[in-house]
Amino acid sequence: MKLPALTAIIGPGEDGWFVATCPELDIVSQGETPEHAEAMIKEAVELWLECATEEEIARRLSGRRIAVKPLELSHA
Repeated sequence: MKLPALTAIIGPGEDGWFVATCPELDIVSQGETPEHAEAMIKEAVELWLECATEEEIARRLSGRRIAVKPLELSHA
């Protein structure tokens, strides 16, 4: 199965850690720094993909419609 481009959203979480989410697959991880959180979400997605069936992958991808676009504001 060919995967679409996946996204990592990384932001501060509780206790000074950073939370990383792959919204297309609904997978979450965390790390002590943004870089660590990015490495952990990559690993989590890769491990999940190794175990997931094609049906489960397709189900998660079809249920999520994610678009990441820059905002062009007229009043900023």
